Amino acid sequence: MSEADTGWIETALTSARPQAVGALLRYFRDLDTAEEAFQNACLRALKTWPQNGPPRDPAAWLIMVGRNVAIDEVRRTRKQQPLPEDDQAISDLDDAEGALAERLDGSHYRDDILRLMFICCHPQLPATQQIALALRIVSGLTVKQIARAFLVSDAAMEQRITRAKAKVAEAGTPFETPGAIERSERLAGVAAMIYLIFNEGYSASGDTAEIRKPLCEEAIRLARLLLRLFQGEPEIMGLTALILLQHARSAARFAKDGSLILLDDQDRSLWNRTMIAEGLALIDKAMRHRHSGPYQIQAAIAALHARAATPEETDWTQIDLLYGALEVVQPSPVVTLNRAVAVSKVRGPQAALDLIEPLAPKLANYFHFYGVRGAFLMQLGRNDEARIAFDRAIALANTSAEAAHIRMHIDRLIRDSQPKGANGGARQGAKAK
Repeated sequence: MSEADTGWIETALTSARPQAVGALLRYFRDLDTAEEAFQNACLRALKTWPQNGPPRDPAAWLIMVGRNVAIDEVRRTRKQQPLPEDDQAISDLDDAEGALAERLDGSHYRDDILRLMFICCHPQLPATQQIALALRIVSGLTVKQIARAFLVSDAAMEQRITRAKAKVAEAGTPFETPGAIERSERLAGVAAMIYLIFNEGYSASGDTAEIRKPLCEEAIRLARLLLRLFQGEPEIMGLTALILLQHARSAARFAKDGSLILLDDQDRSLWNRTMIAEGLALIDKAMRHRHSGPYQIQAAIAALHARAATPEETDWTQIDLLYGALEVVQPSPVVTLNRAVAVSKVRGPQAALDLIEPLAPKLANYFHFYGVRGAFLMQLGRNDEARIAFDRAIALANTSAEAAHIRMHIDRLIRDSQPKGANGGARQGAKAK
């Protein structure tokens, strides 16, 4: 069976992973055991689903198979303490977990995924380790994918995740409902992890966007759940509004051939107006709290784009000001790079170029830095320098859509550099006459 024929299996496994791993963690109370049980269940799925078709509930299938495989493994490695037969073992586990599940449900933690996130975002872990661990365990992202999100090397991220797992194991984290104070302390880490999950799906290229789309949908679902649990928290309103407003544009972001369509060139009639309305209502409500945070500011920027009926109606001056505010509360070279786009619209490409030049050392391996720099140079007519920037960008492209977009600019530079004859043709063509 071809890879195309089995693509639906990868989509199903990706979508089911958070729920399945969350349930397996609830059963076994150990991250490594839960993750290994899920991986074994995935291997079984890859063998049986192509012949039998997808189960009615893939997540439930993976949970049951993962539990059975893990129980069998315990039986093999602990022969001195024999376990009952499979059906009895599962029944005993259900009985043992029943009271705990009721307690959690009574505290409104009905979702295994959210409980899984709270375990990963343990307060003894630094924030970066919390997010990295949750991305690895909850969403199943590879070390390379997570490293790209953090702008660090693969080796550094591997060490970070390994240390995080070790700390969770050493802490003997009880799988219990965290109190109100502890929930608030972990909230920022959980919110950041949800947004990174969303970005991993949203940044997928045209040829993989559909496969990674469940990550965006999962992030939206988790953000809405988090908002139900923390209804008065303006930053969670901002987070939910931000990902809704961004995802609302997904249908217009790629052409039929998979190439990327920039915001100004998108068909705005394809934007999901229902989703936009929900996002706008949330950010308006959040701003009334007058306690702005980074998610609210980013959502306010997205809202200005969403409210503009045409690219020309975009309030770039206000976007520039909002990015300036974001630089204060969340200073980052990437934030400044994004602000430069607004600056180019308000004060021209030279001002924007001046703004990003100091960022070169910190963003030396960042695709978007060279793409944006090349665009500014091209607007200024500095085509040779633009070509150098675009060549560097295409070497750093993370997706085929990114590479194709940069290739389009390079092709334009090549065409513009060709001498033209009086009749508009290339000089070589005129000589051939």
